[in-house]
Amino acid sequence: MSTSAQVRDADDADLAELPGVEAAADGLFVPLGITDLPPPATAAERARAWRVLVAGRPVAGFAVLELVDGAVHLEQLSVHPAHGRRGIGAALLAATVEAARQHGADRVTLLTYADVPWNAPYYARHGWEVTPELTPGLRALRSREVELGLDRHGPRVAMVRLVG
Repeated sequence: MSTSAQVRDADDADLAELPGVEAAADGLFVPLGITDLPPPATAAERARAWRVLVAGRPVAGFAVLELVDGAVHLEQLSVHPAHGRRGIGAALLAATVEAARQHGADRVTLLTYADVPWNAPYYARHGWEVTPELTPGLRALRSREVELGLDRHGPRVAMVRLVG
């Protein structure tokens, strides 16, 4: 799949594939000693998201979008490692920004690891910036991350990309 990866809204069949894609993508963290991430969300859980975008058939990657404090929030971005480094993540990010624009949001937010190369540094290359300013909804999401123990694997940051 090229950088012009076809991105579409997920259908029920796509949603059933997401846990496997997420589990495979989470495997990339194992060499970093991160072996206890929360289990992938179920298809039913993902179906409750504001919007889920997918690339590929079968699904090679996906983005889960929520609405948080007037922004579109990128809750999850996963690309199956067998399809990595082909522009799928970039296509999903571009589609996320476009979804925000169409919705009338002025920004896209996300929470991620500061030092994992395919996390904050990757998003920075695609126009996201670290922000210390957390809206009430982002503070609640960060609190949930702390409860899940995600901080024990390294610093987490909030990032924002303005739409416009």
